[in-house]
Formats: sequence, structure tokens, C-alpha cells
Amino acid sequence: MNTIRLCDLEVHYRVGVPEAERAQPQRLLVSLDLEQDFASAAASDDLRHTIDYYALSRRVLAFGEGRSWKLIETLAVDLAQMVLAEFRPGRVTVDVKKFILPEARFVGVLVSRSRGDAGLPTAADRLRGQIGGVPGAWR
Repeated sequence: MNTIRLCDLEVHYRVGVPEAERAQPQRLLVSLDLEQDFASAAASDDLRHTIDYYALSRRVLAFGEGRSWKLIETLAVDLAQMVLAEFRPGRVTVDVKKFILPEARFVGVLVSRSRGDAGLPTAADRLRGQIGGVPGAWR
């Protein structure tokens, strides 16, 4: 499997348990690892056969507009679900860093989800649909 990485994208979202903390967007860093077979994109040199990381970055930057979260854990899960649904990697890992404790460089969460975790069809599901189920010899 191959991985597309978007590292430390600076976003400004409303996150925090106290309402006062959510009153203004705060700086967060979001990193995403998207597992995807991009052999056909590499062979064809064609963007249509891979995940457009520019479009992904624009979507993540806009993701917090009009929204707020109490927990960065919830934010990370929501981001993972959006990426799986809209960009369709096999698996995504979301890393959210928040700069709230003056004694620490950052507080962060790391969440990994796959298409199967999100209830979305996996590559195996799509293949079964194309061939009409699981061949008898594989059962």
C-alpha cells in the first residue's frame, strides 16, 4: 500500500470544552496519512487516478466553518469520516495538534479509520459486487 501525506496543515477551528475557549477559532495543526494504491497514477502520471491533495487541503481548511467541537478526539474522528467518504482512501490516519498547555509543545490525538470501519464499501466489497460474490473455491 502507498501513502499520501499532508503534514501539519494549519487550520483555525473552534475547539474546547469551555464555551469561552470555543468563542474564537484557535490554531491547530492537522496531519493526514491516506493509504491508497496509486500505482496506476504513477504509471499514467494522471491526477485522476489518485487523491488530489490540493483539493484535500482546501476541504480540510474549510471543514471547521460554522462548526465547533468540545474535544479534539471528536474533531479527529469527524475529519477521518469526511476524508473516507469524500476522498475514498482505503485507510486514513488523522493527527490533530492543539496548543493549549503552556508547559507542553502541544496536546494531540491520533485516529486511524478504514473504509470498513466507516461502513463504506471496501475494495474487496467492490470486487465481490463486480464478480457476483465470493467464488466457491475461496469459501
